[in-house]
Amino acid sequence: MKDVIYVTGHRNPDSDSICSAIAYAELKRKLGHNAEPKRLGEINRETEFILNYFGIPVPEYLPTVKPQVADLNMDKVVPVSKDISIKTAWSLMKKNNIKSLPVVDENEKLIGIVTLSDITNNYMSTLDTNILATSKTPLSNIIETLNAKLITGSQDIFNTSGKVVIAAMAPEQMKPFVDKGDIVIVGNRSDNQKVAIESGANLLIVTGGSEIEQEIIKLAESFKCIIIVTPNDTFTTARLINQSVPVKYVMTKENIVSFNLDDFVDEIKEKMLQTRFRSYPVVDDNNKLIGTISRYHLISQKKKKVILMDHNERAQSVHGIDEAELLEIIDHHRIADIQTGKPIYFRNEIVGSTSTIVANIYFENGIRPSKQIAGILCAAILSDTLKFKSPTCTYIDKMTAEKLAEIAGIDIDKFADEMFKAGTSLSGKTPEEIFYQDFKEFTLGKYKIGVGQVNTMDTDALKDLKKELISFMDNLCKAKNYNLIMLLLTDIIKEGSEALFVGEDKELISKAFNVQLGENSVYLPGVVSRKKQVIPPLSAVVE
Repeated sequence: MKDVIYVTGHRNPDSDSICSAIAYAELKRKLGHNAEPKRLGEINRETEFILNYFGIPVPEYLPTVKPQVADLNMDKVVPVSKDISIKTAWSLMKKNNIKSLPVVDENEKLIGIVTLSDITNNYMSTLDTNILATSKTPLSNIIETLNAKLITGSQDIFNTSGKVVIAAMAPEQMKPFVDKGDIVIVGNRSDNQKVAIESGANLLIVTGGSEIEQEIIKLAESFKCIIIVTPNDTFTTARLINQSVPVKYVMTKENIVSFNLDDFVDEIKEKMLQTRFRSYPVVDDNNKLIGTISRYHLISQKKKKVILMDHNERAQSVHGIDEAELLEIIDHHRIADIQTGKPIYFRNEIVGSTSTIVANIYFENGIRPSKQIAGILCAAILSDTLKFKSPTCTYIDKMTAEKLAEIAGIDIDKFADEMFKAGTSLSGKTPEEIFYQDFKEFTLGKYKIGVGQVNTMDTDALKDLKKELISFMDNLCKAKNYNLIMLLLTDIIKEGSEALFVGEDKELISKAFNVQLGENSVYLPGVVSRKKQVIPPLSAVVE
């Protein structure tokens, strides 16, 4: 497993969530850590504008932090070619103290598995007297297995019947036993060698390292018979020759149990229990072999390391967070339900933006952020504080943003106008895209509540979409059993929000804000912050 720290904001990310994650990952790298920023959803148009403006790529999507096969310390096993002999495969297994070998093609893609049991079962139970022909054993395998020397002939004329004959008889008695294309094992008797060649043998194996007479070599060449000489005795030669069969003949090719790098550890445990092999090959999406794993690898699995930015609620965090190692939380929201098994670095401040906290961590460590990082941090502060108009904005936010703007070389008023104009454009967006632009789920007591927010400089653009938005919210509320769903249509200029709502417990809104509700909407003057002006009153009513 790469020792990576994933720095991630919340689901349905806003600009502060993305920018603070990018900046904090950069800071961790400067401090000597291998950190990567990640996102948990699609970025909105405002964030897209910010990243494009400062030339920073969008973080990669992180679907889960549940332990996966890629997180295991797998064994690096050198794969073998399908053409090597079973003797070579056996030797490799004994040398490396392993019970199986993955077999790959010329592109290193997995095509089979050869095990000790595959080799022994085939070797012990073979009744096929023509196995060398049936398995299409190459001449080179026979030469290698017998540690032999080629005297005459080549692979081009190797066209054996596969039948092996031991010439342990008088020359005149050999003819009935030798057929065209046979492999004949002989000693140093030239008369036996001559009869074997004239009887049509395709391969003559001479044992004991004997010298071959020139007359026999010429005869073999005229009959297109191959001659090799092995230092082994006749018995050993006869015993070894079938070990020259290529592994492709004995390997398992169908229903191979292999795992992908992205497979979850929980899922592969079940397969291991059902199959109980000693080891399993691991492949990537192109079926290229990466390594092998066994049961003991599951014991030593490592958890992914995660830092949470701009949130501390499980429902808003990355999938599988309970199975990850949580290192830090940097946030400016209420403390919620994230739990840890050991103490962590948790920084939670009463400011308008997580990016304010991140910027000041830079300064506290004596590190000046780059022009790009300073730019995205400043933009995120302007976004979260609505250019200092939000009630969540503090003096620290304003001073930090001004310091960052100076480093980034931007004019706050001019840049903010461009950013909000780009971010609030709703042209071409579906009700679902608008709703999920900045949506968060909260658990308040026994109530499951979802609150989305759309900042806009042109509320008239939303008039025709309200019915479709309410219909979408109603279907979502029923499908996911929410008690209440709200969507704040926040007017940045007028500094107020129209709240669209659905759900059986909509009276919570009436009590929290002391207002008379319309059928599915109510105007909340002065309300621009979900964190400070919506969730706290709802929490108070619930309590």
